[in-house]
Amino acid sequence: MPSKTALALAVSCFTLAAHAASVGEIVKASKPADWRALDPDNTLYMELPSGRVVIELAPEFAPQNIANIKLLAKEHYYDGLAITRSQDNFVAQWGDPDEKNPKSIGSAKAKVKGEFAVPMASDTQFVRQKDIDGYAPQVGHSHGFPVGRDPKAKTTWLAHCYGAIGVGRDNGVDSGSGTELYAVTGNSPRQLDRNITVVGRVVWGMPLLSSLPRGTAPMGMYEKPEQQVPIKSVRLASEVPEAERSHLEVMRTESATYAAVVEAQRNRHTEWDKYAANHVDLCNAPIPVREQAAR
Repeated sequence: MPSKTALALAVSCFTLAAHAASVGEIVKASKPADWRALDPDNTLYMELPSGRVVIELAPEFAPQNIANIKLLAKEHYYDGLAITRSQDNFVAQWGDPDEKNPKSIGSAKAKVKGEFAVPMASDTQFVRQKDIDGYAPQVGHSHGFPVGRDPKAKTTWLAHCYGAIGVGRDNGVDSGSGTELYAVTGNSPRQLDRNITVVGRVVWGMPLLSSLPRGTAPMGMYEKPEQQVPIKSVRLASEVPEAERSHLEVMRTESATYAAVVEAQRNRHTEWDKYAANHVDLCNAPIPVREQAAR
């Protein structure tokens, strides 16, 4: 006779088969093992007057640029700078608003080589998404980030999805250093993939950036100093007292539960939905994040 556990599993499978779960239902039914805590050594807190933006860094994909950004944060370079640009359907960008008398970068490097892609061998957690993509032969997720991959070139790279954090640069591939960063706040500009170093993504606080007033100068620049949004500080979470940290968990993208989330986005079966597309863009399968009570 089947055990109670086996019977419960059978009932659960039958229920899921009879009713395609929504993302909310999948998240609600998830297990603790489906989630991971953010690494404090690879998490930035950007404090704005309106609140905190939490950024998860991706050292597997841009180690040199991230090392420089961490150094800038540790030496308080970003404190007192500003969001200087908010371009509609594109990005919010921050850096030093005083080009004539720029702030010292301390012991950080003024230029860092662009890290646009890494060898596939570094992509140890890649889980392929079956959907066709116009910007990469293959797409999927790795280490909690949406990525593109080219098996022929044996390279992989972070994709410019909503919330992606990129390193501003000039024409030279080594002209960026992390002193100017941006977050994608509009429709995913995937044409930037492999042209700019992506160092991570915003996992909490995106509305604080996406709702900023749009700049009225070309490229969304703020024309007047009073339009700029001051940055109170940027700190590594590991340098913030435990009691002041944000306690967030991110769904593991290598988990079967996240595969179910992607499928729920690919084929939506609700009373409102009348057509199931059987397709989802890489950037339209957001990775769930949840806030946990302080330990």
